[in-house]
Amino acid sequence: MTIVEIEIPGYVTGTWAIDPVHSYVGFAIKHAMIAKVRGQFETVHGEIVTACDVRESHVEVVIDAASFHTNNEVRNQHVRSPDFLDVDNFPTLTFTSKSIRVADGFLLEGDLTIRGVTKPVILQATTPRFGPNLEGAMSVGVSARTVISRSEFGIDVNMPMGGGGVLLSDDVEVILEIEGNLGV
Repeated sequence: MTIVEIEIPGYVTGTWAIDPVHSYVGFAIKHAMIAKVRGQFETVHGEIVTACDVRESHVEVVIDAASFHTNNEVRNQHVRSPDFLDVDNFPTLTFTSKSIRVADGFLLEGDLTIRGVTKPVILQATTPRFGPNLEGAMSVGVSARTVISRSEFGIDVNMPMGGGGVLLSDDVEVILEIEGNLGV
């Protein structure tokens, strides 16, 4: 399959710097077995390289673990602690793509590293969008999601609840809204 067969409107090849101001890396986790708590990482950088054949493109993302934020400073400090992210010993989370497949959008297969543990993950991504930004330079935007098991990354703290179950689910939904700028 060629890029023409994939038909990505306005597709542009090149190296795109992830724009930390216009990108979002967040998560949702079930709390108390009844509702989801959301949070985000405020500092993200990396690059997207779009190749002539989109399947040969790749992505590298680095996230500052200490930039974690949930609008609750007590929770933020606990998640930064050794119980969860252990940001003093593991200051970054990373994702490096290994392959891209076309299937109901795009599947980005790659390695996610959290707390020094690297596991393969598959991100379900939208078709990238290309166009000029307010300064007239080219930008790319893409949305992606996946679900990971926090215990597989060594985050296996469980707080049993009196009525049964645990305080936090093992499954964590990862949500990405990424914008990149060409040649910056």
